Amino acid sequence: MLFRAACLCSARIRAPEPVLRGHGRSYGSRYFLWERESRLARPVPVDIRVSVTVQQILSQSGNQRRHFSSWPSVREKLLSVRQASVLRYRIPFTLFSELCSLSTAYTQSGAPSEKHTGNMPTCEPFERLPKSVVPRHYELLLQPNLKTFVFHGKETVQVEVKEPTDKIVLNALDLSIKQAEYVCADGSLKPVSVVLSAENETLTLCFSSALPVGEGKLTLVFTGELNDKMKGFYRSKYTSPSGEERYAGVTQFEATDARRCFPCWDEPALKATFDIALRVPLKKVALSNMPVVSERELTPEEGRALVVEGGGKDEGEGGGGGGEEMQLRELRFSRTPVMSTYLVAVVVGEFDSIETKSGDGVLVRVYTPVGKAEQGQFALDVASKVLPYYKDYFQIAYPLPKIDLIAIADFSAGAMENWGLVTYRETCLLVDPENTSAVRKQWIALVVGHELAHQWFGNLVTMEWWTHLWLNEGYASFVEFLCVEHLFPEYDIWTQFVTETYIRALELDCLKNSHPIEVPVGHPSEIDEIFDDISYNKGASVIRMLHRYIGDEDFRRGMNTYLTRHQYGNTFTEDLWAALEEASCKPVGAVMSTWTKQMGFPTVRVAEQCQEGPSRRRLTLVQHKFCADGSTKGDSPLWMVPLTFSTSKCPDKVAHQMVLEGRTADVVLENVSNDEWVKVNPGTVGFYRTQYPSEMLAQFVPAIRDRSLPPLDRLGLLDDLFALVQAGQTPTVEVLRLMEAFGAEEDNFTVWSSISNCLGKLGVLLSHTDFQPLFYAYGRRLLGNVAARLGWDQRPDESHLDTLLRSLVLGRLGWYGDEGTIAEANRRFKSHASGEKLIPADLRAPVYKLVLSSGDQTTYDTMLKLYREADLHEEKDRISRALGAIKDEALLKRVLEFAMSDEVRSQDTVFVIISVAMTKVGRELAWSFLRENWQVLLERYQGGFLIARLVKSTTENFASEEKAQELEAFFREHPSPGTERTVQQSVETIRLNAAWLQRDKDAIHSYLSSVA
Repeated sequence: MLFRAACLCSARIRAPEPVLRGHGRSYGSRYFLWERESRLARPVPVDIRVSVTVQQILSQSGNQRRHFSSWPSVREKLLSVRQASVLRYRIPFTLFSELCSLSTAYTQSGAPSEKHTGNMPTCEPFERLPKSVVPRHYELLLQPNLKTFVFHGKETVQVEVKEPTDKIVLNALDLSIKQAEYVCADGSLKPVSVVLSAENETLTLCFSSALPVGEGKLTLVFTGELNDKMKGFYRSKYTSPSGEERYAGVTQFEATDARRCFPCWDEPALKATFDIALRVPLKKVALSNMPVVSERELTPEEGRALVVEGGGKDEGEGGGGGGEEMQLRELRFSRTPVMSTYLVAVVVGEFDSIETKSGDGVLVRVYTPVGKAEQGQFALDVASKVLPYYKDYFQIAYPLPKIDLIAIADFSAGAMENWGLVTYRETCLLVDPENTSAVRKQWIALVVGHELAHQWFGNLVTMEWWTHLWLNEGYASFVEFLCVEHLFPEYDIWTQFVTETYIRALELDCLKNSHPIEVPVGHPSEIDEIFDDISYNKGASVIRMLHRYIGDEDFRRGMNTYLTRHQYGNTFTEDLWAALEEASCKPVGAVMSTWTKQMGFPTVRVAEQCQEGPSRRRLTLVQHKFCADGSTKGDSPLWMVPLTFSTSKCPDKVAHQMVLEGRTADVVLENVSNDEWVKVNPGTVGFYRTQYPSEMLAQFVPAIRDRSLPPLDRLGLLDDLFALVQAGQTPTVEVLRLMEAFGAEEDNFTVWSSISNCLGKLGVLLSHTDFQPLFYAYGRRLLGNVAARLGWDQRPDESHLDTLLRSLVLGRLGWYGDEGTIAEANRRFKSHASGEKLIPADLRAPVYKLVLSSGDQTTYDTMLKLYREADLHEEKDRISRALGAIKDEALLKRVLEFAMSDEVRSQDTVFVIISVAMTKVGRELAWSFLRENWQVLLERYQGGFLIARLVKSTTENFASEEKAQELEAFFREHPSPGTERTVQQSVETIRLNAAWLQRDKDAIHSYLSSVA
């Protein structure tokens, strides 16, 4: 799912405009969602610990380089970890992290592994569903009423009773069970009790005697609400071309919300096939995972039959009101492959569509709001090319006869990979040639690539449990870039991967309140928190590192083995390593387990360099865990680090490669003269920071200025140095000096994105001082030349990256108070607002922010008028996320009120509030607003990714111990399941900001004064 998307908008300020990142649920992000009312009392934690070091793993592998999961002793321990999640009482996160930190120490002496000691709250009691009765096939009939927001359902589930039991336990939430019956060879049985548990999200059917082992059929009749929470089977509001407010029925089931639509075994490993039928009004479009196989109009009596069977009234409840809405038809869809419940999908509403066939014969359709079919053309073109590309890459054909992509008005994530029916936010699918920016179009290509990658990696082969979520999200987040690089080489997308994926993961993973890629989860309230930059971005980054380590040919062969061997089944991470190890004959399991089973990453420090003769360079390397607070421990965990090196002789080629297996190692590079530079981690592929001695850094400066050092290496040097600055290992003044070395000649968008990220973080930090104007003057000098080169107007032969760079540079230059830029922005906005000359879509976001930042009540009112007139959701999104740039406190309060109004969709509310928190004057206002409206926000979102994002972005830019304590106190009194880790990360970040400010404030002030 695409969660991670939800959030390019916040503190990063890296993209020229906010972009929703999402996957599968995602920003998915994801790239966020579960409310859980009351919970069982927390038990005494169970302390179960497993410790396996890399030394032990390698000692068992010998020279055979076999995958470690095949070793009985280690496999046994891994299984004990998995089984721990099904204990009657779940193990607290701190113990689980210890339990799962396999392969965390590899030294010749067997150094101990570092234990995670974050103060995570005690986990909620949880147990997975019993396996005594499991589903094999569902026959599911749903009849939604889009007027009363009630749906009626009936299902017959073919089950297998694997051992005698007098109860059937499955998942259900927010449903009313009207009838229940079990039929087997012994006859028909009615349950003696039907118990729904909101706490456990289960339905328990108890029978008077044990059910016999064998096959049977469970029939249930039920009703539920088409809710407004964007989860389960919910209602999505839209406006018809005639201006009438209407609703569609939409499903969003990942991770654990299929149970809100129909009683089911709602765990990814409990796969089954599905025959789905829908009863809907005659003129509504109805879609599901598979193609329609039959369709018939129902008589009024047939239309009311399911309602009456479920105990409803016999009048007006058939399909959604009176008149034409009462005339129903029934559509039956062909049987699905074996699949997990979270991938089931149905949509009922009014849509237009366009279609084509992919090169390999798959029907591809894009569904859009009525009257906007042409806005689906770009996504259709991308999707029809993506399917054949993946077929060739995986050497496995897409297994369904059709794939639908549909734009949904109300959608919490960025997109969701339902098999055969992928749902998207409108802003992640629709392209209006006149109003869609280049960065948004690029983003849509990535999202389409991401979701279609899931059709293989996630749908065809599915993780066994949410602990292995990264197998879905990390891999899809990597492959989307492979795909877009193939389709759009002009995007230079792999360079952008570093700034938007790799660096984001490093920034989160250095916190003490991060988590391993494989994090044990149990209760649904925990799952949403791992749809984050670790599962998506770190997962993608370590797969990219692995891809470099074993090579593309072996990588592709291993992927084919993995998908073929496990198709229609469920897997653990170790199954992936086994396939890749088999293909490459390299110790993939031993290397990669150090990256997935322990939190964090190393710094590889060049402790010493020595020139041995005219053409031989010796480097001494040391690895330590990198921590955001700069702390180091002699016994910190170790990683098996694939290292590469380049030299100034051939900057674009790898001169040497090795695996750093211990704490230290020496490497000798031949044909390197005394005046040549040596770069560790060329291409910024390895997931680690690099620290150089001052004399090595000095050698890079001329190569930065003349750009002989490749772009990925220029930005990698800067970002590594900036991370060391934040950790207190290097003075901030050093990074200010290095950025000046880029200065006049730098022309690469991704390098400027990295510079912009550094400037953004420094700007937030210095907003807590009285000398921020000095920093703004520094920024204007740094950005002036590149802004002058690019100008305001696009050139006919301009590259895609220059278009992105113009928006980035002009936006930041104006934010730093450049009078000419602000004046030009206001002039262009005046023409735009009057309709005289529209601002190009690529410049609207920065122009809107600059105009608002220098604007007044009239400006605000004009912007609201444009918002209300906009028909494209992307434009509404752009305007609403710019509103927080206004500086008047009274108007900012109005922005916050507007965010909660009916004019803003719930999916967008949090981002409007976040826009206020991005400025010094708005930060305190947004935090106060969040606290005052906390209960309302909780009721609206019921936990999950959006509320977690709101907490993070409204709080993490404070910089005092007082604020850290204030945050802790508030959330101690107002707990919210699913945001605990987010709160702890914010508190940690606030304290890191405070320490950084205290440490370097005076030196920064002195330097900025000296260069003013």
